[in-house]
Amino acid sequence: MRSDEETKVQDIMTKNPHTLEADNVLDLADDLMSMERVRHIPILERGKVVGIVSQRDLFFSALDKILGIRQKEQKDLMKTIRAREVMSHPVITISAGASVKEAARLMGENKIGCLPVVKDKQFVGLVTETDILRYVAAR
Repeated sequence: MRSDEETKVQDIMTKNPHTLEADNVLDLADDLMSMERVRHIPILERGKVVGIVSQRDLFFSALDKILGIRQKEQKDLMKTIRAREVMSHPVITISAGASVKEAARLMGENKIGCLPVVKDKQFVGLVTETDILRYVAAR
């Protein structure tokens, strides 16, 4: 196995993760997170990352439940909100050729759970805390 300085983000990232477009509605993000068991969904426009929707961004729906909104009403509400309205942006990205150590540093410093991976300004994957933990555990 390569050393920390040699192992690149592209070696451990999730290739072809689920993505949404900025104009997709939140119920798609909610369904995708539930069905695919993912916590982050990159939001793209013309192949470029413009934001991230995380479970935390969808957390407001729990507040709606507390306030008495039934599940059907909650789902109907989520159909009216676009990803661009709740996504985190601007997005911190990392190059596919960057080291895993650099990815871990960026995530820690910025208190974020994932980094979209780019190559020639185009989105190519996603590196998450889980990817880094798997890498460390396998060493």
